[in-house]
Parts: sequence; structure tokens; C-alpha cells
Amino acid sequence: MRGGGLLVAGTTSDAGKSVVTAGICRWLVRKGLKVAPFKGQNMSLNSFVTREGAEIGRAQAMQAQAARVEPTALMNPVLLKPGSDRSSQVVLMGRPVGELSARGYHGGRQKELFEPVLACLEELRSTYDAVICEGAGSPAEINLRRTDIVNMGIARAARLPVVVVGDIDRGGVFAQFFGTTALLAPEDQELVAGYLVNKFRGDVTLLEPGLDMLLGLTGRRTFGVLPYAHGLGIDEEDGLRVSLRGAVRESVVAPPVGEDVLRVAVCAMPLMSNFTDVDALAAEPGVVVRFVDRAEELVDADLVVVPGTRGTVRALAWLRERGLADALARRAAEGRPVLGVCGGFQVLGEHIEDEVESKAGAVDGLGLLPVRVRFARQKTLARPVGEALGEHVEGYEIHHGVAEVLGGEPFLDGCRVGAVWGTHWHGSLESDGFRRAFLREVAAAAGRRFTPAPDTSFGALREEQLDRLGDLIEEHADTDALLRLIEEGAPRGLPFVPPGAP
Repeated sequence: MRGGGLLVAGTTSDAGKSVVTAGICRWLVRKGLKVAPFKGQNMSLNSFVTREGAEIGRAQAMQAQAARVEPTALMNPVLLKPGSDRSSQVVLMGRPVGELSARGYHGGRQKELFEPVLACLEELRSTYDAVICEGAGSPAEINLRRTDIVNMGIARAARLPVVVVGDIDRGGVFAQFFGTTALLAPEDQELVAGYLVNKFRGDVTLLEPGLDMLLGLTGRRTFGVLPYAHGLGIDEEDGLRVSLRGAVRESVVAPPVGEDVLRVAVCAMPLMSNFTDVDALAAEPGVVVRFVDRAEELVDADLVVVPGTRGTVRALAWLRERGLADALARRAAEGRPVLGVCGGFQVLGEHIEDEVESKAGAVDGLGLLPVRVRFARQKTLARPVGEALGEHVEGYEIHHGVAEVLGGEPFLDGCRVGAVWGTHWHGSLESDGFRRAFLREVAAAAGRRFTPAPDTSFGALREEQLDRLGDLIEEHADTDALLRLIEEGAPRGLPFVPPGAP
């Protein structure tokens, strides 16, 4: 087989498209097929840098790992990074090409990107046995269909069969499946082969009468009922399974190796980006990670993480308005641990000069690190390798701010003063030896009898999670029927479900 394909659409955002796509990729690669993921247009503040220095969505990097291939810009040619409620930075083939309002993007620029997106998909299909594409939001967003380059627009152009995923945990999944299909134009409906139920709890036999009625109403079958799976912790898009004052990704905290647990509070700043940096901390036995937005929630934290953000100056103002800035200053004065990553590193510095992101000009930082930051128009995209705390470290950089470090102890590309650390490197905590050394330093500074587990491998845990996704597909979906779809396309003669698109 060469050039097979499938589009995984969803009835809503967060229906499970990302994880289903990853699961299908892992199932297929375990069958011996050469597989690639693809998402024509992604809107996310969680991004990743490929080895060639291109910025893509972290979900597509995760799906590439599921497919056991190296991620490339071809897999996510258009990435939108929101900078406000009404505008986003447009990243094309891994490089920023400008800032556009939603109206400006959908009004013309998106249509211009259709051919490059389609060309990327066709290049992947010429190289791989199968390309598993992820849609965005819902294919039935009829107000956006004319300029669509990620759902039915790309499916129709590439003649891809479509499976629609619905989150039954939210309720109303039958209405979602029927309504999604019925709001598509006849030419689009021809490609919708059927449905996948996601996050089901309970006895599946109780669901089967509804699935039979759905088949009678639409002429389309359901390809599987995937059970609710706890604690997957897989990189998706913004805010999935993360809530303020809630644990990271439903992660199950294993018992500590030492006598104490270690409590980590992550400041949930506006336009928070790459919050996946703390997933490696949450994977450690005895480490409890929570997102917080109130100063009093920092009091009992052993470590406070100030994460990345797409709006450094805006985040700085937010920290001050909520009293978090003063709380961070008190922690620094008391020698209690604080880690700033990327935008979080920048706000901990003395001074910010920003004529690019916020256009605010000169702004005072929190002054906890001897660093001055100047925003450059060209974005830094890199995959650095180095050493810190006597351990090998790998990471990736995505930032406009250029830091001038004026003192302190060197720490990756940033610095350390007392118990305050700052770096631009995302992903550094995924380096197991470094993470353990860092947590030992944090525990000592916090006065906790916490001992990092000697054998936690974040990479191995990630592989286990991806295998679980592959297992979900293999055990709970009709894989023979899915394989026929991927190889042969949508069945002929699928009935039209009225009324169709207006």
C-alpha cells in the first residue's frame, strides 16, 4: 500500500481527534506500515521545534512519535499561535510569516494557503504507506467552510475518507453525529464513512441500540466505541485536561520514594504556552503538580514554575495584578525555589524592551534575575544540547525575546541566583538525569525529605502511553474496516442526510 489516507474529524474541539489520530498511527506502525500524521492547520500555543528548525504543533510531534518517524514541517504546514482573542501569529512551514486578525485570515490569507497545504499532504502520501490526517474543531462549521483547509476542504481535494469522532462523556453524541453529517454539503457527505465513539463508560451493549438507529438514520456505521482512559497525559492542544486548581492531565501521583512529596505550583498565566514542560515533573513519583492563579496558592508550594507565554508583557501585568509578583519576590528573598521557562524566564528579569510582541516598549521585569530582554523580530527556533547540574540536557527554543545575562551562575542559556532559575529551554525536564538533579536541589532548598525515583524514564513512560492508544484502537475499533477505508477510500453510494449545508 502506498498513499492511503484517512481524515479523523470531530464533532467538537477536544472530542479526541489528536489522541485517536495518534492511536491509529501507533496501531498501523505496529502492523509494519510506514505512517505519517498530518494536520493542515493547527491553532495552538503548544508547539515544538523539529530537527530542521521548524515550528509545528506539539500534537503533531506527538503523533509522529506514535508513528515512529521524525516530525517535519510537512506534517503541520500552518500553525496559528493566538496573541489575543482576535489575532494570531501565522507560522507557515515552520516559520512565522506575520500576524493576522481572524477576519484577515479567513477573509483571504487562508485561501492562499490551500495549495501549499495540499502539496504537503501529497508529498507525504507519495512517501508513506498511509497518512492519518487530523481535522480541527468541527467539519460542520458552516460559516468557515468556504475557506476550509483542514477539514472537508482538504478531504474533498485529496479524496480522503472521513471518520467523525464524538466525545460521549459530554452527552448528546448521537445528535452530534447526526447534526454534523446533516450540515455538510452532498459532496462532503460522500466522504463521511462513519463514526467513532470516544470516552465511553459502562456497558457497551446499552449503547448498541442507539448505534443501530444512527446507522438507520444516516446509512453510516460506527467503527468503534473507545472506552474512557484515565491518565494518558498525551500532548494535545491548549488546555486539554488541565484546569486551574486541578492536577496536570489527571496524572496519578505515585507514592514518593523518600519521606516527603514535592508540591509544584505552575502559574497559569494568560496565553500560557508549552505547559507540557511540567509533564515530566508530574511523571515523577511523589511530585504533585497543580496550576494556580492566586498568590495564596504559592504559600505551600515547594517549587513555583513560571511557564512560557505568547504574551510576556501581558503575563507580567497579570502577575502583578493578582499579587503573584509580590509572592514570587517573597519566595526569592526567602530562598524558596522558583523556575522560569521561556516567557517565564523573561518576566523574572530586570528589564524588557518589547517593540515586537506587545509593542509596549520599555517595561520593568520582576528583578529576580540579572537579565535584560530585548524582543527581536526574528524568532529563535533551535534544538540546543548542553549540560547543567552535572547532567546532559536537551531542549528546544521558541522565542522572540533575546536575553542578556548580566550575572548569576550559568544555567543552560540563562542563569541562577540562589533558588531562582531561568532558561529559554523548553523540554529540558524530559532529560531524566537532569530532572532528578534539579529536583534534589529543589528538595534541599525547600527543606523536604524528598528523593527522586532512580529509574523514572520519561521517554519510556511516553512510549507506554502511545502504546496504550494503539491498544485502544486495536481492541475497541473495527480495524479491518478502518484499514479498508485507508486503502480504498469511502464506500460508494453513501446516502445523503438532509438538509445539507445551506
